[in-house]
Amino acid sequence: MPRLAYLGPEGTFTEEALRLLDPTAERLPCASVSAALNAARAGDADGAVVPLENSIEGAITTTLDEFAWGEPLMINAELLLPVRFSLLARPGTDIPHIKRVYTHPAAITQCRAYVSRELPDAVVVAAPSTAAAAQEVALPGSPYDAAIAAPIAGEHYGLVELASDVGDRSDTVTRFVKVGRPGAALPEATGSDRTTLVVFLADDRPGALLEMLTEFSVRGVNLTRIESRPTGDGIGRYFFHFDFEGHVADARVGEALSGLHRIAGEVRFLGSYPRADGVAPQVKRGTSDGEFAEAGDWLARIRAGRL
Repeated sequence: MPRLAYLGPEGTFTEEALRLLDPTAERLPCASVSAALNAARAGDADGAVVPLENSIEGAITTTLDEFAWGEPLMINAELLLPVRFSLLARPGTDIPHIKRVYTHPAAITQCRAYVSRELPDAVVVAAPSTAAAAQEVALPGSPYDAAIAAPIAGEHYGLVELASDVGDRSDTVTRFVKVGRPGAALPEATGSDRTTLVVFLADDRPGALLEMLTEFSVRGVNLTRIESRPTGDGIGRYFFHFDFEGHVADARVGEALSGLHRIAGEVRFLGSYPRADGVAPQVKRGTSDGEFAEAGDWLARIRAGRL
């Protein structure tokens, strides 16, 4: 049975994602994303499950920076989890009596309209996580009257659900990834895959980003996400996260990675793995594996003097 670290405490959306990604795994709650990833790096866990991006909030920058600067880890699976927030309170609490609400900053943003409409006089305080908020509210004598958290948190901490689906949008999704230490075989190509990289510029000059993007474009590789993050070496110094369609075993993807390796300062490969949404790429003419192989054979014949 694998042991997987995750952003705790019990009752987080990350725990829910872990249960779906690997229902049989032993779960190791950690205090932060960094702690969960470090548990995997140190061998205290076989891997970790962490959030990577949200459809409203965007990228989880702590995760991005850990992947870029920490000891290397490899993504081997992903999950798209619909985010459903509930208003949770101790038994006997009525909504009109709620004056202090505890929740994570992301939930504050995503539930702003509900709170303004239904709890206009309540003060909302930021918590380390939605589950930590529920855990605190469940304590006798807690200064908070309610928490906004996942329904699973109410189950863990004995809170009642006063209102469900309190998020301002019903289609909010968070993307989670499961990671492990390098050395294991990559997931096999399925025809519906995603590859993730971190790329550092060799030097800052006009057209440097365009050169990197061209390596994808000319080979018909479609980007699904690009993020810039500061290197810390001064204003205007950035590195880049890329997600794109395809598997490193695909000829067009392998060629793009080779091209990036030639022109970039550093390329950190974070894995090729099945896409959670099952979407297959549209391979444009001239970029299929067969066409790359035929072009290679043609070039070999020319180099051998055979026309």
